Amino acid sequence: MQTISTIDPSTAHVLETFEPFTAIRLEATLERARNAFSDWRTTSFTERAKNLRAAAGQLRSRKPDLAAVVTREMGKPIIEAEAEIEKCASACDFYAEHAPGFLADERVASNAALSYIAYRPLGPVLAVMPWNYPFWQVFRFAAPALMAGNVGVLKHATNVTRSSLEIERVFRDAGFPEGTFASVIVPGKDVEKMIDDPRIVAVTLTGSEQTGMSVAGAAGRNLKKTVLELGGSDAFIVLADADLDAAAKMAAKSRFQNSGQSCIAAKRFIVEDGVYDAFCERFVAVTEQLVIGDPRERTTTLGPMAREDLRDTLAGLVKETVARGGRIATGGHELKRDGFYFEPTIVLDVQPGMPMFDEETFGPAAAVIRARDADEAVRLANDSRYGLGGNLWTRDLDRAKSIASRLESGGVFINGMTASDPRLPFGGVKHSGYGRELSWFGIREFTNIQTVWIGPDQSHGAGGTAAE
Repeated sequence: MQTISTIDPSTAHVLETFEPFTAIRLEATLERARNAFSDWRTTSFTERAKNLRAAAGQLRSRKPDLAAVVTREMGKPIIEAEAEIEKCASACDFYAEHAPGFLADERVASNAALSYIAYRPLGPVLAVMPWNYPFWQVFRFAAPALMAGNVGVLKHATNVTRSSLEIERVFRDAGFPEGTFASVIVPGKDVEKMIDDPRIVAVTLTGSEQTGMSVAGAAGRNLKKTVLELGGSDAFIVLADADLDAAAKMAAKSRFQNSGQSCIAAKRFIVEDGVYDAFCERFVAVTEQLVIGDPRERTTTLGPMAREDLRDTLAGLVKETVARGGRIATGGHELKRDGFYFEPTIVLDVQPGMPMFDEETFGPAAAVIRARDADEAVRLANDSRYGLGGNLWTRDLDRAKSIASRLESGGVFINGMTASDPRLPFGGVKHSGYGRELSWFGIREFTNIQTVWIGPDQSHGAGGTAAE
């Protein structure tokens, strides 16, 4: 059986080698998940919250070590990795506190003596997760799903296998019963087999558009619920009345955080003609202040890309965009050093039909597009098969709210950076996926929304309703 290796993207050296699960071990894991669900579904919210708060404690007490694992495996600057671990702990606290209210029975007036809506757990949910936020992507699924009474089976990206095992350890050391949350080490080709298994009742995926189509197809054949959070090519619209200094600073942070490897990173910067040159000048100046280096150093603000093939793909997108008329304002090349580094890059005068406009640019490269006015900016923003998030910069908030209603995206952040927040629903439209994570919408995605009718109501006569 072929082994799985993790590689330090800052050096290109192998970190660890793992043996994939055998068929027997995978079978045992799925059976434990099914058995664990039988008991876990009967626990009280108080019991579940106790375990989830303990998981938050584990994350915080082990934050330096867990953040170091993230940095070693996918190159995230250490300060960003520590912030990711803390965000996971906060999500655990949030759902430990709010899940009972989100899932409380809702009484509904009907022709019954009593009728209400109840939210029941479904069972073992398969989570197919990516490498770019190796802890956060998992916890934003796991915290609500476990509080709802489900159990989780994690199939993580193979290049963050140690992160996957450490996440399992966090839940185990927090006192979650055996089988309530388990990581499996299997290649991507085994995902469809797991979806076919009757013990898996639903699937959540954060990943590429192509992987989403594959997972949705397999789940559809098995009539299993899915939530898909896929790629994005988020627009960052700057109107003529925007605070250009603030917009430029946030543009650099939005594009280059996590080395630009984020589904909801701003990728297409659509700027109204009257302030195009002034914004670009500021954007370039802030970008050139980024500190490229070893992600273990606390002064580093831009680390390597996670894999060599990802860097090469990005280089190809930039090169082809320039060949079609784009103009490099800064960066544009691989760095001549060990590891998978690419210069922070800004390409000006990008237009529809160029790769950096049409495709998801996953890495530290920004496409800047000129718009005649606000209406054209909206048209350009919507001229994408993706629809995950987006930004809008203007001082006119009434106008901003009107424009937001016309943008085809799961979120619009006005004068601020797009980010996921447990208090707000998160997800996209079009080829960015469907379903929602976080908030009360997310915790209800993997529940049986059950109608309970007790009656009939004798106080107003027997009455009657038409059959379906």
